[in-house]
Amino acid sequence: MRVRNPLVMDCGIYHTSYRHDMAILSAPAARIKVLVLVALLLVFPWVVNPYYVGVANLIGIAAIGAVGLNILTGFTGQISIGQGAFMGVGAYTAAILTAKLGFSFWVALPVAGLVTAAVGAAFGIPSLRLKGLYLAIATLAAQIIIEFVIVHWTSLTNGAAGMVVSRPSIGGLVLNTNQSFYYLVLALAVAAIVFAMNLMRTKVGRAFMAIRDRDLAAAVMGINLFKYKVLAFAVSSFYAGIAGALWGHYMEVISPEHFTIAVSVEYLAMIIIGGLGSVLGSVYGACFIILLPIILRGAAGYLAAGIPGIETIMLGLQHAFFGLIIILFLIFEPEGLAKLWKNIKDYFKLWPFSY
Repeated sequence: MRVRNPLVMDCGIYHTSYRHDMAILSAPAARIKVLVLVALLLVFPWVVNPYYVGVANLIGIAAIGAVGLNILTGFTGQISIGQGAFMGVGAYTAAILTAKLGFSFWVALPVAGLVTAAVGAAFGIPSLRLKGLYLAIATLAAQIIIEFVIVHWTSLTNGAAGMVVSRPSIGGLVLNTNQSFYYLVLALAVAAIVFAMNLMRTKVGRAFMAIRDRDLAAAVMGINLFKYKVLAFAVSSFYAGIAGALWGHYMEVISPEHFTIAVSVEYLAMIIIGGLGSVLGSVYGACFIILLPIILRGAAGYLAAGIPGIETIMLGLQHAFFGLIIILFLIFEPEGLAKLWKNIKDYFKLWPFSY
């Protein structure tokens, strides 16, 4: 036990128990920052245009899906190109339960997550024997198979015609505005982020990271590779199912073209740009990918007055911008926006005495 000298002033933060040492927010300043951020998020829909609230809803839904994919790819090292299809499973499951079977959205939402987790776990079984490019091809096959089922099982999914769903309600309150739906997305996004952060501090999370770093060494240490690889697919798919169900009931229209391979590539871009193996990096990446097309459209509209035709060119090159940005991040900052933000914070911790 440390004996405190009354003549010496403590400098710094001292942890006197393992519980304090393992806390996510161990410093008082960090807790204050989080409280301020939560307060700002709560008042956000009342001080901005409803359009920006809608954008925030899309970012929140994308963040849930990106966190799920990062658990699988960033923390467990199992690459997946099927996140868009798994979101489709969640969206269609919730839509069938609410629109066709008459269940409440609050029942359909967790069921959609569980059904998607089961589908993801089934497609994750080959991960015991496959890794790297071969596993990517296997998840690409999952994307194609799920798309095929959605399009051709018309009696269940209405095929290419899609499905129309309604916004959820709480008692007599229907969440039919961007502002009201925002709080549902915010609550689920915060819960998803906090759960993922704590998951990585448990035995399961440590097993995921051991498999990512060296699966053979993990097996030698006694980690059941089959169990934890399939579990990683299930957890990731559960997140995707929740994100898909939220997205479907927010947009109120679901069709197969909303869950194509392009969506899966966008989610991969989110976690690469945000930072592989970083929960908050998934959020940064979701913000970046959702806001980039909006910024490009705004810039194109601004430049169109002086340069005729530039708007069409810039919008046509949107996917080229995505590819270029991913390449630049992989070359100059492989750890993504999360590492850039950490570098900035570390710099100002020592500024102006950086030595």
